[in-house]
Amino acid sequence: MARQRLSRADRELLAQRRLVRILDDLVVANMRTLEMKISDSGPDEQRVNPHVITAVRNDMLKRRALQRHGVWYYRALANPQRVEERLSVLEPLHQKTNERGFTMRLGQTLEISILRALNKSPLDFVGGFSDLDQHDDGTLYRKEEPPLSFSGRRMPGDRRFDFLAFHRSGPIGLEAKNIREWIYPDRDEIKELLFKAVAADTLPVLIGRRIPYVTFRLLRTCGVLVFENFNQLYPAADAALAAQVRERGNLGYHDVRTGNQPNDRLLRFVTTDIARDAEEFRERFNRYKDLLGEFGSGEMSYASFAARVRRRENGQVEDSDEEYDETGWPDHPDDMEPELD
Repeated sequence: MARQRLSRADRELLAQRRLVRILDDLVVANMRTLEMKISDSGPDEQRVNPHVITAVRNDMLKRRALQRHGVWYYRALANPQRVEERLSVLEPLHQKTNERGFTMRLGQTLEISILRALNKSPLDFVGGFSDLDQHDDGTLYRKEEPPLSFSGRRMPGDRRFDFLAFHRSGPIGLEAKNIREWIYPDRDEIKELLFKAVAADTLPVLIGRRIPYVTFRLLRTCGVLVFENFNQLYPAADAALAAQVRERGNLGYHDVRTGNQPNDRLLRFVTTDIARDAEEFRERFNRYKDLLGEFGSGEMSYASFAARVRRRENGQVEDSDEEYDETGWPDHPDDMEPELD
């Protein structure tokens, strides 16, 4: 039986209560840690998505109930000495996770996991790493990029997919995003993927760590295959760093896993689900391609894009100026969450 969905005001109140409790406990935290604690952890009815946390955080900063130091947040009433002690631990660790050499290898880790799954897939594909068996993942591998031209199609500029697969219904472009941020549908990563997919008439596939319901609902309607990995993958060579960031008293990223082997869920998605769903999603993609292209290129705002997709799906006049209906789709990536079962 479905439970009643919380109102936006109720979710903001819940987010504020949890945020205060977490900062009372940890003293200092960045937004990724707060999201981990509030959006990824606890009973479903206690979870609040990141866009609501961000709104609450901004309001608390405005009211000076929160203080900010760079990417770090702490309560205005916090002991200054404890704040400095915590920052002395957290800042060096955070810097390690943002070093360019590490972030580039981090991106490759999910790509290699997808590659290993593609090698077991019935799909032919291009893209890979030429020296995967020659050294460990403490060093960047040499990436063999998919071509810019294929089957009479042309990628826009020098943009490429991470992998390009081939199905009887047409080419499929796979994109990996091994990032901590939840991937909302108005993010640049989404627009880039859609722009490339429409320009090359290629079915888009998005694989990321955390993807909110609104992204699934909107993109799948438009023919984009979406997979939520639930884990951020660290290179095996960085197991010590992974252990540090997982610690509750540090960054608390308890979803971090090491290595580039695909888990059963990713393996099933790549080896079975993509080929099984490709024809159906290609039909959806063709139906919404004009809207995807205008949104991906920046010619159309997110509000217009989401509204037009909703109206097209419902068989309504797309140029309507009607107000947002609570039973329909939001015109902004706010307040669209699934009902709790």
